Amino acid sequence: MDALLEALRAAAEPTRLRLLTVCAHGELTVTELTQILGQSQPRISRHLKLLCEAGLLQRHREGTSALFRVADHGTSAGLARILVDLVPVEDATLARDLERLEAVKVARAESAQAYFRANAAQWDRIRSLHVPEAEVERALLDLLGGRAFEDMLDIGTGTGRMLELFGGRIRHGVGIDLNREMLAVARANLERCQLRNCQVRLGDMYHLPFPPKSFDAVTVHQVLHFAEEPAAAIGEAARVLKPEGALALVDFLPHDLEYLREEHAHRRLGFSPDEVARWCHSAGLAVEDERVLKGNPLSVGVWRARPVGGAA
Repeated sequence: MDALLEALRAAAEPTRLRLLTVCAHGELTVTELTQILGQSQPRISRHLKLLCEAGLLQRHREGTSALFRVADHGTSAGLARILVDLVPVEDATLARDLERLEAVKVARAESAQAYFRANAAQWDRIRSLHVPEAEVERALLDLLGGRAFEDMLDIGTGTGRMLELFGGRIRHGVGIDLNREMLAVARANLERCQLRNCQVRLGDMYHLPFPPKSFDAVTVHQVLHFAEEPAAAIGEAARVLKPEGALALVDFLPHDLEYLREEHAHRRLGFSPDEVARWCHSAGLAVEDERVLKGNPLSVGVWRARPVGGAA
């Protein structure tokens, strides 16, 4: 009862209810929230603190920045969603907030796309600045058991390297990406390798153009740290995975290299194994195996997950 009353008191204020509603649409920094609500940073920070203490919002620290989103676990998480659903969609103030939120997201996307366009031809070289890709690829091949797959999907395919790596083990492979310059590079690489069983197409990882249970294997290689909603991307990947299929995730472990945000458009500064496991669990998957590849300064995590109850 006390926790419920505390949460209700925290939400029962116009600015805090607006913050709760906006944060239900994605992770946002304090700076972005000040832009959306048009209020001072100290005022926004004070309201965010109250919402977090009440368990309605979650705060995730990355380097010098903090990201806020509506709670997805804890005693007040269900109440947070109920309150957001009760806010009338025709409210004029909320409509303005959501318009500004969309502008923030568009600006983010344009920044990321500009980066990809500028670096499409040298994407593999940029990746080599971290843990050597050969080491990552060996871990991936080992984690997926060296088995052959009928159908494979590579989300955020970039240069198509994952399709190259697994092309000889699959009957059919598809890579999707939102950047046309990247797709042009991937198509050239697949043609060079004579991988006629693989193709790439323009696609959104949050709205995959495939029916449920379409693929034996899905790979998400160094993509989630660019994602606005990593959990949603994992959920969509799980949707198209066959019951006996396997999802392979590769991304950075938590770090504090803040310059990667500005210079390389990273949205998130890595992910903890607990965070990845929780997102997989929410998507109906269980993490079966994980590897940590130590690097300096960046380390890489490699995870294999399968649908709960699926055949190993």
